[in-house]
Amino acid sequence: MLYLLCSVNVTLADTLPAATGGQAPASFEELWADFDPEFEPLDVEVLHSWEQDGVDLKVVRFRVGVFKGQESKIAAVYGVPKQGTNLPGLVQIHGGGQYAHHLPCLLNAKRGYATLSIAWAGRISAPDYRVGPDEVQLFWNDDVDHPDYRPTTDWGAVDGYHAPTRNQGNSFPNVRPDAWTIDRVDSPRNSGWFLCAMAARRALTFLQQQEQVDPDRLGVYGHSMGGKLTVMVASDPRVKAAAPSCGGISDRDNDHPIFRSTLGDNTSLKHIDCPIIFLSPANDFHGRIGDLPKAIQEIQSKQWRVTCSPHHNHQDTPPFEVASMLWFDQHLQHRFAWPQSPTTSLVLNTNDGVPVVHVDADDSLPIRSVDVYYTRQGKEHETSADRDHTVHRYWFHAPAATDGQQWHAELPQPSDDGPLWVFANVTYDLPHSVTGAGYYYREYTTDRFNVSSLMLSVSKSRLVAAGVRPSLHPTRLLEDFGGDWQKRWFTYQPDHWARRTNQVYASIYHAPPNARLTVDVQTQRPNTLVLAIDEYAASVELQGSSGWQTVVVDVNDFRNLAGDSLTDWQGIHQLMLTDTLRLKPSRGSDLNSRTIGQRWSGPDPKFRDLRWIAVDPEKDHSATSDSP
Repeated sequence: MLYLLCSVNVTLADTLPAATGGQAPASFEELWADFDPEFEPLDVEVLHSWEQDGVDLKVVRFRVGVFKGQESKIAAVYGVPKQGTNLPGLVQIHGGGQYAHHLPCLLNAKRGYATLSIAWAGRISAPDYRVGPDEVQLFWNDDVDHPDYRPTTDWGAVDGYHAPTRNQGNSFPNVRPDAWTIDRVDSPRNSGWFLCAMAARRALTFLQQQEQVDPDRLGVYGHSMGGKLTVMVASDPRVKAAAPSCGGISDRDNDHPIFRSTLGDNTSLKHIDCPIIFLSPANDFHGRIGDLPKAIQEIQSKQWRVTCSPHHNHQDTPPFEVASMLWFDQHLQHRFAWPQSPTTSLVLNTNDGVPVVHVDADDSLPIRSVDVYYTRQGKEHETSADRDHTVHRYWFHAPAATDGQQWHAELPQPSDDGPLWVFANVTYDLPHSVTGAGYYYREYTTDRFNVSSLMLSVSKSRLVAAGVRPSLHPTRLLEDFGGDWQKRWFTYQPDHWARRTNQVYASIYHAPPNARLTVDVQTQRPNTLVLAIDEYAASVELQGSSGWQTVVVDVNDFRNLAGDSLTDWQGIHQLMLTDTLRLKPSRGSDLNSRTIGQRWSGPDPKFRDLRWIAVDPEKDHSATSDSP
């Protein structure tokens, strides 16, 4: 593969005027006042092209701007249906550690979209054009003779790369000046966030200039860091719909006042007036659900939805991931109509002290279920320092029943001291299945989707004043595996039987002293059952049998990658039942990952009575026993 990249010594005017008098932009308006994303030529290069399933795909590169006399260019994957005309266009923004990817471009094209997936970190995944971290390093080193060399994003004199950044010591959010920054004073224009948001706005210009694209129907979406960038870009008047996932609502607490006044999420949200949907898993560390009500209050748009998967952290399953494409279907293609957001109301003053929630759900599409999730493990002012708590808080599940008008559910309370957080999920059947690329580019197909209510929060003092009383008390039974038990657990791979739960983090499910963990299992063939607690795992060999086998494990049976045993049950966060588990080394460790267990043989296992048992520590126990 031959690349001919010519350079000409031409002096280019900088895209942005230098900060004068030591004054940097101090507001959102000042930050963007000097940037016209349509002014400069794009100077598009085509680095690679191919056709796949009736879709024209290219790896392209175009100018972001000129900084310190050097061009900055961003690479991207572009996909458009062959013979496509007057198409809506989408900018897709990857997250930290991710790649620009051909799959959303391909799958979106099959649904009538032109899509540009931008490689702000330089990484690209496309057939015969893969740029991973090693290839990015080759590009930085200008190692053009290496067989794996690929031109990619070139930030020039500045540094908008991430994981890793090009310049050692560069911190992506940093507004302080350095050799690789635009300004010589503390400035939001020194932050990688600003550079990448500029690149995404230039990506909109790229779409505008494509003959197949309707420039009046542009959307933007992204995951994690891409979610924040989506929120930063959604204020561009060319954006007609936006869908951030796992980001864009919680970056509010930076310790630098200039960052907070220019690049904080709350600052960007206040300038959004296009239709926007927030994909916000309930346990996400990056876009915390406690900030979601504030984000909805801050936006100017009256057209919004939220979808919140219970228990999930920074990942989702198809009924939630599909929300982005359905949102664009409505607002850019006018071929889908979202139901109205469900609304919830709480009755706190009841005879038995158990709150009741009422849910109004739009029935314009067939409703599959209405489910209420609630917790007392929220915090009024949650920050990134609360990560472990945010990720592992346990959401109780309350199935809702309908009287034909409203849906209702009782919310029995534990004795936790936190506020009561409540939201409702309405699952709808889709008229037709939808196929797309998920947060991490896994192809999915789903026949259902979810829309959530906005989370309600009630303070502890208000609960006490209303006479709400605890009615859930400590129990040794973690799970009976009856009824809707899977809604109390979660998975990111719903086609496999393995499940996780954060129940062990909830106070009513804490282990008693000298406890062991036991569960009854039924498997028709010999298999290995793996139980995992956080980064520790225990495996038990099971006999094939039509009867129930009782598995009993001690705390010392759980070992981590280094072979160290779990010392006690105190402070554990998450429990998993599975057939295989890959134990991974911590960052900086020289250990190699190791897989525990093996693929399950035969029909899926059945479980009953997962529970703690208190035992005499002086007595031994058997790992498994048969029971009738």
